[in-house]
Amino acid sequence: MSSRTLISLDVGEKRIGVAVADDSVRIAVPFTTIEVDGTELISIADLVIQQGADTIVVGYPRNQQGEPTAQTDYVEKFAKQLEDMDATLVFQDESLTSVIAEHRLIAQKKPYSKGDIDANAASIILQDYLEANYGY
Repeated sequence: MSSRTLISLDVGEKRIGVAVADDSVRIAVPFTTIEVDGTELISIADLVIQQGADTIVVGYPRNQQGEPTAQTDYVEKFAKQLEDMDATLVFQDESLTSVIAEHRLIAQKKPYSKGDIDANAASIILQDYLEANYGY
């Protein structure tokens, strides 16, 4: 059985954090960030092709009570634009991933940017998806 490549997106209104993983290794790695400037869909399509990804995991925001938010609506509309890509689109809960990502970066005691937080949040979303769907 051949391995599959997955891409994860932490969708924001300014930047999109991106992580990648191979389902045979099951380790999500922060990859890059994409600026939201009108070319983001092209950038994502290029990444899907370059990485040979067959699954796009999109972080699904909710509030502390697990209910949808204004950001949830934004992400759902954005994800709708990805449906034409040659990859399966799935959602994964992203609760607190940006907070966890920032804590991890602080612990490394090195300078980091908002983009680093976004890419790391995407890797946490993807790792959660891998663990929930492929075991650990």
